[in-house]
Amino acid sequence: MTEKKILVVDDEKHIRMLYQEELEGDGYTVSTSDGAEAILDVLARETPRIVVLDIKLGPNRSGLDLLQEIRSKDKDIPVILSTAYDSFQHDLKSIAADYYVVKSVDLSELKDKVSRAMDKALKATPAAK
Repeated sequence: MTEKKILVVDDEKHIRMLYQEELEGDGYTVSTSDGAEAILDVLARETPRIVVLDIKLGPNRSGLDLLQEIRSKDKDIPVILSTAYDSFQHDLKSIAADYYVVKSVDLSELKDKVSRAMDKALKATPAAK
């Protein structure tokens, strides 16, 4: 069986905990990061199938910059940008993401995008030998 692992990167602890609890309730394995550690190190350690990435990670960290780092290493891993603002749509760096979600108390849009991204990731993975 292929593990359905998600990495949630958000600087707000309550968001990380909420996403982790909700997504684990849907059968996913979830690891989290506050975005302070080098993203490529986190990806190497956690080996997620998909990444849910906050755009604003504090005053000196941008999820869009982390997205570029992810894409420099792995062009295929699905990335869902998550933000409280819709202004990201005007930033050209955001086109490297697979999906976008505006944060809401209703997590149905996030869960739908996670499901789509996971399907995409699992179809892209060759069968284990």
